[in-house]
Amino acid sequence: MKWTDIEGRLLRAKATFLNLDRDLLAVNANERSMTHKFAEHLQREFPGWNVDCEYNRNGEFPKVLRCRLNERVSPDDEYGHTVFPDIIVHRRRVRKSLLVLEAKTSGNSDERDREKLEAFKTDENYTYSFAALLHFVTRQPFDIEIVPC
Repeated sequence: MKWTDIEGRLLRAKATFLNLDRDLLAVNANERSMTHKFAEHLQREFPGWNVDCEYNRNGEFPKVLRCRLNERVSPDDEYGHTVFPDIIVHRRRVRKSLLVLEAKTSGNSDERDREKLEAFKTDENYTYSFAALLHFVTRQPFDIEIVPC
């Protein structure tokens, strides 16, 4: 699959989200609410794939990712260093995954998310073919910006 195909599917999921769930942006709902609904729309775009939010497994084992200064971070860390992605398109229990997405709402920094996305694409334990940031714009004009990484 090529990025243009992935991007087209992301844009269709975005259009459906904006049509049906724009009010989540208008009321500045929690990021998890937005990613959940976006993932539902994304699932229809990827038949035969699993679309999961905050999936913390690598095969059958917890995800551990080497990032920033080679620190190892556990997915069970409850202090803001979690490494499992907001949304992934994959096949459960298989290490090769198609797409990893991190999301932010307006005004939140994405520096750490960009770093995690790069690590998910390059870490020897993961093989995400594509990565992107989703920016949920919670002020008018409400939108979702998709930034490939």
